[in-house]
Amino acid sequence: MLLDKKVADYINVKTIELDLKSKTKNAVIKELFENIKKSGYVKNEEIALNDLYAREDMGSTGIGKNVAVPHAKTDAVNELTVTLGISRNGIEYGAIDEENVNIFFMFLCPKNQSQEYLRVLARISRLIREDKFRESLMKAKTSEEIIGIIKNEEN
Repeated sequence: MLLDKKVADYINVKTIELDLKSKTKNAVIKELFENIKKSGYVKNEEIALNDLYAREDMGSTGIGKNVAVPHAKTDAVNELTVTLGISRNGIEYGAIDEENVNIFFMFLCPKNQSQEYLRVLARISRLIREDKFRESLMKAKTSEEIIGIIKNEEN
C-alpha cells in the first residue's frame, strides 16, 4: 500500500507557500515548519522543530540546483508529511554548490518508517534534477498548480 504513494500524495495543498518571507536559513526552516503544521500531523511542535534543526546541524540539506530538503525522522509525527515553499529571492543556505536556495521541500517522517523516509528523499532528489521541473515550480501561481507539476513529473 505505502509503496504506491508518490511525493505529491504526502503534500497537503494548504501547507504550500509560494512566497516565503524568510531571509535566513533558520528563519526559513521555522516558516516552513509553521506551514507543515497545517497538515495536522505534528503532535509535538517543540520536538519536531528541534529534530529539524538537529538534522540540519549534521550537514546542510541544501542539495544544490537552488533546492533544499530540510527533513527529520521524529517521534513528533504519526504520518509522513511533506510541504513545499518557494523563496522568490533565494536564501543563503550553505548548499553544497554554494548557490542560494529558492525551492524547499520539507518533510517529517515517523522514526519507524525508515524505508518510506529514504524513498521520499530519493524521489525528491530525482525530481529536482530536471531543470524544466524546477523552472515550472518557480513559475507556478497556485498551490494546486505546484501539486499538478509534481504529479505530472512523477507519472
